[in-house]
Amino acid sequence: MQVDLPEGVQQIRGERAQLATFKQAFLDFAPDVVLDMFAFVEQDGYALMDLCQGLVRRVVLISSQDVYRVYGRVNRTEPGPPDTVPVTEDSPLRDKLYPHRGIDLPVPESEKQRMHDYDKILIERLVMNDPTIQGTVLRLPAVYGPNDGQHRLFEFLKRMDDQRPAILLDERMAQWRWTRGYVENVAAAIALALTDERAAGRIYNVGEASALSISEWVHAIAMAADWHGNIIPLPTDRVPAHLVPDIDVNQDLLVDTTRIREELGYHELVDSDEALKRAVAWERANPPKEIDAHQFDYAAEDAVLS
Repeated sequence: MQVDLPEGVQQIRGERAQLATFKQAFLDFAPDVVLDMFAFVEQDGYALMDLCQGLVRRVVLISSQDVYRVYGRVNRTEPGPPDTVPVTEDSPLRDKLYPHRGIDLPVPESEKQRMHDYDKILIERLVMNDPTIQGTVLRLPAVYGPNDGQHRLFEFLKRMDDQRPAILLDERMAQWRWTRGYVENVAAAIALALTDERAAGRIYNVGEASALSISEWVHAIAMAADWHGNIIPLPTDRVPAHLVPDIDVNQDLLVDTTRIREELGYHELVDSDEALKRAVAWERANPPKEIDAHQFDYAAEDAVLS
């Protein structure tokens, strides 16, 4: 994604695969800390840490809460009963590596191999176990707001803007909880981890302190979008097929963010009401370029409502 940077910010442009060829440019720049926002596969981690030898004292890695075993439970790749939530930074990680293998993801052909080899667990190990460089890891939640490439509000906001009288939810999905974070608040957490030396050698969960259920999430979006229809949870056998969840909703994806709040003094800069207003405004101005019509089968939904 192209962004406009403030005047005076030095930029070194190139392909990540050619990272090593830019080491002298980085040495000349002489950074104190390196932040890696986009390490996806194990080889990215090796390249990152090789580059940083003799360059910096600390590396901050942006990771994901998909490293936890609860993520595998949700996606049915980790056998066993639901884990207790919320999970802390010391909770069990996935046993099964490469969480996207075997899944046909809607990504360009050029990205399929990287998604096939994606796993933040392997990169975290490299960053946190380097003998000469201190590491910091931030495990991010479901991030929403401006520039959300996954359009996390869209499935509900489209129905609201299409003036649907009601939004139907599988009653099991209605109660499912997932830790989220508004993009500007997540950015504030990253800035804290970069600038506070107390973050050295630490792993932090980032996200809102209280996670809304899907039903509460839809209600909050409705308030921000000024939609006054009904939110109707229904038994699975009455919900149209396209609304039946394809995850194990017995396992919440809920994390504890106490550590970053207590150790670094993190708190949300944008409150939840304002965050959703901004997110709704951006989503309305930037809908997805491609929409899966099957996911908006209003005829099937009307049949249930009638």
